[in-house]
Amino acid sequence: MAAIDVIKCCLESIRQISEDIDDAVVFLDAGSTESFQIIGAFPVFLELGARAVCSLENTSALDKVVGWRSDSSHVKKIVVITSRLLSDAHRYILRCLNLLQSVVHCAIYTSISEVAHSAYPDSPLGPDAFHEYETLLKQDYEELVKNREREGNALGSSNISLDESSASDEEGWSHLTSLEEEDSGRQQDNVAVGGIVRLDLMVSVHHFPMLICPFSPRVFVLPSEGSIAEASLSTENENSVSSGLPPLSTGKPTDAEDIPATTLIAQFLYHFALKMDLKLEIFSLGNMSKHVGKLLTEMSSLYDVARRKRSVGLLIVDRTLDLLTPCCHGDSLLDRMLSVMPHRQRKASATASQMKGSQSLPKCGSVKLERSPISIKIPLDNVVLQDDSKNNLKLLKNIEAFMRGWNSVSSNSENAEIKVTDHPNGEELSFSDELSGTFVCTDNFRGAPYLEAIMERRTKDAIMLIKKWLQESLRHEKISLDVRVRPGFPSKSELLSLVKFLAKRQSSVMKHKGLIQLASATTCILDDVYSTKWDAFVSAEKILRVNATDSSQSLSSQISDFMNKTALASSLVQKQGKSQGIFTLEDVLLLTVVGYILAGESFPNSGSGGPFSWQEEHFMKEALMDAVLENPTVSKLKFLHGISEELQSKLDKSQSGESKALSTHLDPGDDDDDHWGMWGDEDDDKDTKKDQAFGDMQLKLELRDRVNNLFKFFHKLSNAKRNAPLKDPLESTWNNDLYSSKGLISKLLTNILDSHDIPGLEYHSSTVGRLFKSGFGRLGLGQARPNLADQNVILIFVVGGINGVEVQEAMEAVAASNKPDIDLILGGTTFLTPNDMRELLLGDFCHI
Repeated sequence: MAAIDVIKCCLESIRQISEDIDDAVVFLDAGSTESFQIIGAFPVFLELGARAVCSLENTSALDKVVGWRSDSSHVKKIVVITSRLLSDAHRYILRCLNLLQSVVHCAIYTSISEVAHSAYPDSPLGPDAFHEYETLLKQDYEELVKNREREGNALGSSNISLDESSASDEEGWSHLTSLEEEDSGRQQDNVAVGGIVRLDLMVSVHHFPMLICPFSPRVFVLPSEGSIAEASLSTENENSVSSGLPPLSTGKPTDAEDIPATTLIAQFLYHFALKMDLKLEIFSLGNMSKHVGKLLTEMSSLYDVARRKRSVGLLIVDRTLDLLTPCCHGDSLLDRMLSVMPHRQRKASATASQMKGSQSLPKCGSVKLERSPISIKIPLDNVVLQDDSKNNLKLLKNIEAFMRGWNSVSSNSENAEIKVTDHPNGEELSFSDELSGTFVCTDNFRGAPYLEAIMERRTKDAIMLIKKWLQESLRHEKISLDVRVRPGFPSKSELLSLVKFLAKRQSSVMKHKGLIQLASATTCILDDVYSTKWDAFVSAEKILRVNATDSSQSLSSQISDFMNKTALASSLVQKQGKSQGIFTLEDVLLLTVVGYILAGESFPNSGSGGPFSWQEEHFMKEALMDAVLENPTVSKLKFLHGISEELQSKLDKSQSGESKALSTHLDPGDDDDDHWGMWGDEDDDKDTKKDQAFGDMQLKLELRDRVNNLFKFFHKLSNAKRNAPLKDPLESTWNNDLYSSKGLISKLLTNILDSHDIPGLEYHSSTVGRLFKSGFGRLGLGQARPNLADQNVILIFVVGGINGVEVQEAMEAVAASNKPDIDLILGGTTFLTPNDMRELLLGDFCHI
């Protein structure tokens, strides 16, 4: 049986809507753009006859004239593909229709199912959601046309722009073109309604579930700006740690059924399985995952089970069962890339409450997460720009001309990002990050997808593999090297020279663009600035693990030492202007989180509320207060919100006082007689100092309260493993592997493939299973509970996200098992790096 390939399924889903794509302008929102970019879907749109592919959020009047075809006829069809709820995308769709007034057919594809729209609290649509939205969109568009016509009659001008209150939402949307210019191209499609000229618009809404971001045929996450990834996974309560993570699993009933994200996730998994033609045997681990499994079971039907489908074991896991793995800096090349490389800027999110122009959809206000985009910017300037300065200058001038032409719709032509300056002694070339690339996982080397190959290897092995690919590509292209390449692990300069040689010819650039981009990203992470800090994190986390096996006192002393060093480095920066140390305060707090999680596993009974004694924790609190007072402008930390400016003001005053006292002490010309006239001001100075001392004391008390609350939050993190249903039975196997301790996913797979029982694992009976249990079970024909190890395909989906180390460890666990031919698929709501975990646990969305 053929191996499962989620990339092929995604591309096939696009081809299945070819009838709508043909001769249409395709508009993609940020989430669908991210998905199609990583699977390399844009050539497929061209193959299917699309006029152009445009951004939905950045719709422009130019979209109706810019296209791949030479045909200059008016746009009659548009296709909108969105990863959001229809209510969230509504304002952009309405604006798109208003700009392209010749459109007679609008096909909308959303990754959120019709049932999910009706069940989600923030969606104003009912059970027949798609049909309702078709009607609402037509009504709003007709109202928009009428308003525009009334304004045209009132102003007596044909050059009418859309009213700010109806569509712009104060976001600088472009003015509409004149109605007369559009009328000439659509006279035969216009109909008169009440004296108003408008289009007889046809709207159709469909479900498009395969909007995912696959790093390989077997590993995927959901788009970072889609409704599912942005949905809050927990409400603030005693068992929650962040809106972006499921509640802590305590083994007791929770309010998971009240979290709307569970419905979205269950609907996605159900339709994902349908699209892949899979029959699910559902297992879950964790409170939230159990509720998702329950919803999935309720959605199953006799028809789905009776059809001949490939059976797959679905294991849904809560991220909070293992917070340690994504917080640590592991040996994964992909993790390093996504942590170091700059990410694409998020598009402005659209919610129903922002839609001033539509009265049909009610206001909804819920917390929406701001996930870091998966799309990264890989700088290609060192690769594209060769040693020939004349060719470089010509290239940059061409790019500059293109950018100025593209921005010509703006009145300020100086906004072009690229600047080229000629000097008598040479050319000074500078440009922005417009000349950058990103991952395209469908590009491959002799049939092996690049990302899949490097995700299964550790960092050093992955970089050696990239070097091998470059050398073989150069030999295949018959490109001779002017430099000698040493055997063994490559340096940054050696890898960069190989990439430059491969990029010398335009034909080889197009043929090996995936490898060139991957190698360019690798040269960036080999830079000393980034590699030094990552290696420092790895060393610090190893030190914490070693201390966690010793005693709570040694572990707390090490955490305090990290904080004290950070405070000292910040003090030297402020006083002597020295450069910042390797770790910032945010970095040290992430290490503190790692330390507390390790302490919770090693010393569960050390203190009454946490893993450390009162005295040990007191020293850590004092060290943290000193670090905050020396570096008060850490505004991204939620526990300091509201007092950062006051702390900075206090620091500035103390520094100015020290400099003033020093200058007074060094001034030899002071005369004692000059102080006779200051006697009357001494009392005022004393009162001012008393007020200042009182204010400083109040500020320190407030800071102490904030720090106490932060450490209570750390107690919650340390207790997560203690209260979880998954405990000692899986830990004993790995206690002897200190430095390379595996994550939860690896441990689960090892025990599953060895047919061991998993504590807390719950099986959700299928429809047939319930039938056997309730009916045929009375006749002695009961159905035995299936075992995950008996499945030829296992799909593990982590609610809260996965990271690169887990993928690598999971593949290693399968290869080392007695069932290496098993098909393993890994998925998650998002991709997590240590930076993402720091933001989730200490940033705006944490529940401190």
